[in-house]
Amino acid sequence: MTTGLPAFPVIGEYPLDTCIRLREIAPVVEVEFPGGVPAYLALSHNAVREILAGDNKTFLRDPKHWPALHDGSIPEDWPLRTIVQGDHLSTKDGGDHRRLRGLIGKAFTPSRVQAMEPRVQEIIDRMLDDVVAAGDGVDLVPALTEALPMAVICELFGVPEPERLRLRKWTAALLSHTTPPEEAFATQEALMRYLYELVERKQAEPGDDLTSGLVQARDEGDKLTTDELVAVLWLMLIAGHETTVHLLGHAIVALSQHPDQLGLARAGDRWADVVEETLRYRHSVMMTSFRFTAADVTIAGVDIPKGNAVGVVYQASGVDPEQYGETANTFDITRRAVGHLGFGHGPRYCIGAPLARLEGRLALASLYRRLPDLSLAIDPDDIPYSPSFFTIGPLSLPINLGATRS
Repeated sequence: MTTGLPAFPVIGEYPLDTCIRLREIAPVVEVEFPGGVPAYLALSHNAVREILAGDNKTFLRDPKHWPALHDGSIPEDWPLRTIVQGDHLSTKDGGDHRRLRGLIGKAFTPSRVQAMEPRVQEIIDRMLDDVVAAGDGVDLVPALTEALPMAVICELFGVPEPERLRLRKWTAALLSHTTPPEEAFATQEALMRYLYELVERKQAEPGDDLTSGLVQARDEGDKLTTDELVAVLWLMLIAGHETTVHLLGHAIVALSQHPDQLGLARAGDRWADVVEETLRYRHSVMMTSFRFTAADVTIAGVDIPKGNAVGVVYQASGVDPEQYGETANTFDITRRAVGHLGFGHGPRYCIGAPLARLEGRLALASLYRRLPDLSLAIDPDDIPYSPSFFTIGPLSLPINLGATRS
């Protein structure tokens, strides 16, 4: 099926470039997704903020509110159904969303996360030992930017180390828009089967981890079903590592391209500023999974009828010149704070924000302290990026070490 709408994504064009071009049309644009599926993209800072503020009211996440998904308009084998229709925390609305979020929110408070700092630092130091031992040409993606977030979130939820690589591969397949339909559905089935098995294991042999805590809450009658528990795990284990993977990758690329900013970060120990500017300048999330209009609505002057799907484009909103001025697409850690939306806004503000900030700050500070002269061993234009318009980041970052410090 074809709609005559602008295509998204465009073969051969980086998705952010496509979004910036589309934003010249309007702050919210209807496009055609793979499979001939029409939906809207919110591309400006103000449009994105307005939509996020309308969560659980004007905009809902339960896919039952998208008629085209159920009336035959969208093919049954549309591969993005595995994300859109997945039964997980981000597809819950209202009271169900608040209740499930509340069960895990206490684990991600700033004070609880700060208590994790020694352990996170220990993991980073061990990984950097391996990076140094590998020598010039070592790829920082599998060695650090993927490995660290996976280790932290899996340790937090009690996923054994031998099972983590499988989880990473499933995540990549589910989020890629190039995954064939049969593989996408098989991947989702395998992941859900694994999560139910993990819950059974934690019931039989509980540990000091969040999954065991959720199982205990369920068994003590805390109005939590097994399906809801698995729904929480699905989102936390995927989003809890995937976004930080690409945050680190984007930061390393940006610092390699802006040595003046790297110098400022080193001189002033401004790694927290590097994290914040990376979240604005090249967000890990290109586009969130869809929200659905609960009524006819007007966003940034654009009318969207009830029952339509809208994707919030974080990367485009982060480089909106109307919000950030003519230097919007420049990496600058001294930028005056202007309220980026890197962790969202409103009732779905990122629950893992304190943990992502901690991991990012510690990893970057440790990397450049240990390898002060590191340089990319690849032309930035040749860096491969993940084939996804949900989350996007470098797939490979080979480096030359330069001088090393203990």
